[in-house]
Amino acid sequence: MPVSLADVATANASRYLQQLCKHWSHKFQVEFDAHTGKIPFSEEARLILTANGDILSLRLDATTERLQTLEQVVEDHLKRFAFREELHIDWRPAA
Repeated sequence: MPVSLADVATANASRYLQQLCKHWSHKFQVEFDAHTGKIPFSEEARLILTANGDILSLRLDATTERLQTLEQVVEDHLKRFAFREELHIDWRPAA
């Protein structure tokens, strides 16, 4: 399964991780704490988040057909929560 990664620089990494997880917890069986989170979008797609200081790391596992769409969905939600700052999210394939 293809994997996309992104490291987002923000002083609010833990806060955004928790907001994303809480947002999707009404639809999916989300697991999270202040430093890690897992959002299973389906059996074929999941987002793993890690807050480490001023970096929010994103790992998106999804089928080739859904990967680009889910990247955009995650990016749109994150930017909506972070409307007070301009985040730069550059997805890259995992090595």
